[in-house]
Amino acid sequence: MRAVVVIPTYNESATIGELVTHLIDKTFRTTDWDCYVLVVDAASPDGTAEVVRSAQVGRPSLHLLMEEKKEGLGAAYFKGFRYAEDELRADVLIEFDGDFQHPPETIPELLKQIDSGADLVLGSRWRKGGGYPKNWELSRLFFSIVGGLITRLLLFFPSKALWAVTDPTTGLKATRVEGPYRTLDFTSFLSHDFGYKIEMLFKLVRAGAKVREISLKFQTRGAGESKMTGQTPWDVFRAVFLLRWRDKPTRRFLKFASVGLSGFVVNALMLEIFVRTPVGDSIASLFSSWESDPFLGFLAKPAGWAAALAVECSIVNNFLWNNTWTFRHHRSSDLARLAARFLKFNLLSVGSIVLQFLAVGLATHALGNTMWVRQIALVLTIGLLIIPLNWFLYNKIVWRRR
Repeated sequence: MRAVVVIPTYNESATIGELVTHLIDKTFRTTDWDCYVLVVDAASPDGTAEVVRSAQVGRPSLHLLMEEKKEGLGAAYFKGFRYAEDELRADVLIEFDGDFQHPPETIPELLKQIDSGADLVLGSRWRKGGGYPKNWELSRLFFSIVGGLITRLLLFFPSKALWAVTDPTTGLKATRVEGPYRTLDFTSFLSHDFGYKIEMLFKLVRAGAKVREISLKFQTRGAGESKMTGQTPWDVFRAVFLLRWRDKPTRRFLKFASVGLSGFVVNALMLEIFVRTPVGDSIASLFSSWESDPFLGFLAKPAGWAAALAVECSIVNNFLWNNTWTFRHHRSSDLARLAARFLKFNLLSVGSIVLQFLAVGLATHALGNTMWVRQIALVLTIGLLIIPLNWFLYNKIVWRRR
């Protein structure tokens, strides 16, 4: 198996010679993989290319690819990936910095994870053993930590990748060429600069890549200039926003959330209507003998029953909107199937009825039957429990793709 370490450079003559000789003469000897280094230089005026050419003497595994001009970090990696695939027959592509900020000893660790079945391995500064330089400027640290956390939430919430990827802006990666990587089309990428790494990560995860992480103790730059500019945060967050906005599951979730909001309005209004009419009292009166019971006394409170009836009204509202809008690509015009789907929808919504009945009933039993208690209990129950539960059930059962 062959791995190619792709290193984009610009004005890194002070470090690149030492780095490539260290990788080839020391690091690569600690792994059974057939490893190459590919430096992609953006026409550096400081003589970076000349340093690499000197290091190539006696090292056939060191290659140099020259760009005519600096076109961005993503553009350099795209060219390097194509060269590594076409000319070097790479099985794995490793993205690596040219200034020792990525420790060379992480390369064998990346390849071990590939050997164990991973399609994408990330160096994470958030894992135990990882971290940031102590002398980093506050702005860089803020962007890396806070920006990384926001990026992670926007990219992957509410999927399980939110927990699998702890450092989405990392620059240390190993990608298996076969598998999900083959689905990528770099000509259509939104960004050819820093934002490329966000899009590549997002698309690989969406394509089903098996993701692993290793600890990355990020090092202090010894020389040269950072590739980050004032436009980097904008480029990253632009990519994040557009990726989620154009993502079909995300658009469907936004529709689901809009329908849920309309259902909440129906729910809240009907709750107050049922509380102020004899309906809730009539049902609660059946349990009047338990009114003084410290545990089951809430069954004799009309607010809980009013909440259960109100949620049924919102269920009907949500079904009609979800069937005609959110999941319209899976809807059916057959009346028998539509009726069966509505029945299934109602049965699966029993959990919502029970949760809301218990939450509002217990809250009013403990804190008093006031509008504020009822509505706060309603909001917390819907936001924390019912929305995540319904999103899962609707996708997996009611409007499941056949």
